[in-house]
Amino acid sequence: MAVDRTLDPAAIRADFPIMCRQVHGRRLVYLDSGATSHKPQSVIDAVTDYYERYNSNVHRGSYQLAVESTEALEAAREKVAGFIGAPRSSEVILTKNATEAINLVARTWGRANLKAGDPVVITELEHHANIVPWQMLAAEVGIDLRWIPIDNQGHLDLSDLDRLLDGARLLSVAAVSNVLGTINPVRELADAAHRVGALMLVDASQYTPHLPTDVVEMGADFVAFTGHKMCGPTGIGVLWAKSELLEAMPPFLGGGEMISNVTKEGFSTAEVPWKFEAGTPPIAEAVGLGAAVDYLTDLGMERVREHEVALTGYALRTLNQRYGSDITIHGPTEPAERGGVLSFEYKGIHPHDVAQVLDRSGVCVRAGHHCAKPLMRVLGCAATSRASMYVYNDESDVDALADALADADAFFI
Repeated sequence: MAVDRTLDPAAIRADFPIMCRQVHGRRLVYLDSGATSHKPQSVIDAVTDYYERYNSNVHRGSYQLAVESTEALEAAREKVAGFIGAPRSSEVILTKNATEAINLVARTWGRANLKAGDPVVITELEHHANIVPWQMLAAEVGIDLRWIPIDNQGHLDLSDLDRLLDGARLLSVAAVSNVLGTINPVRELADAAHRVGALMLVDASQYTPHLPTDVVEMGADFVAFTGHKMCGPTGIGVLWAKSELLEAMPPFLGGGEMISNVTKEGFSTAEVPWKFEAGTPPIAEAVGLGAAVDYLTDLGMERVREHEVALTGYALRTLNQRYGSDITIHGPTEPAERGGVLSFEYKGIHPHDVAQVLDRSGVCVRAGHHCAKPLMRVLGCAATSRASMYVYNDESDVDALADALADADAFFI
């Protein structure tokens, strides 16, 4: 029997309460999932259930509610580990977001292992979350921050990779650009880093919500991503790292929960992963993330990816055929080489003005530098409009975007 490999966005939208909302009297066309995704009812129910039935702190109480809360938190950790192919759930550190996860690596592994002159290599298409922590470390200890450039199609230019990696201690790369949608060759880069003795950090914030993720197959040493872009709550992120690295790294924050013992003379840390989870963790958010993992697992990440490739291809064809030279869509032209992110410039109209006009039609897009100012300078623009698609979008949303762009002509031209 043939298996249906396609998603049904109409049926999926029914799982998301916010999709019933109208904006300015129009149906909601949400094209900003690159910033944050919406939450299905199952995730909302999981968080509500936590607060209504067993809200309590974790790891510290022996009463029934505390036991249930602890079990729910650790069950969520197990689900995340399975979702990303982690060999051990103890390698999954719960953080506030991907930004905190990358800062954790910079402030613990980086401070302990890097010295003045040590090269750390990043790329021109990174989010600020994978730039500023390394710039802070450069100011603090004097590391040598090197940049892999991009070509005119938005792909990484790896022609000078050997020189850039010469002597490097770390290569830190986004798996998917949040501006260009470019899918980077993570395994190839990881292998190149390991050949020179460097470690590999992957910012998977735009990857894990959209493609099947296997941290072992990536060849990574560290992987960071966030929950709110993958149908989970805000305030919850993940750092995965190899056990031997986590064991050797000093703690990130000090206080309760992350200790084994404290005396007047000093302290000893708890075991990994709790060594890196000081204070009360985001319990409800972790429970919600576990529910989001269940939801995406039920959809099937291969199907999610196939849907987005098809929809991205439709969007590229529709916008280019309708507007031609009046629209510039940055990034790779081949849908299979990119995620469902379309950053564009339209007829010289300021992106914030474009976004405001689209909003009048209920179409939600992002406008600005997208926390990637170095990339904006490479592209030669201060800002772009960005439409980003997910499982609840379909061709009618792309058509609504294309129709609403025509309103910008009437308003500004």
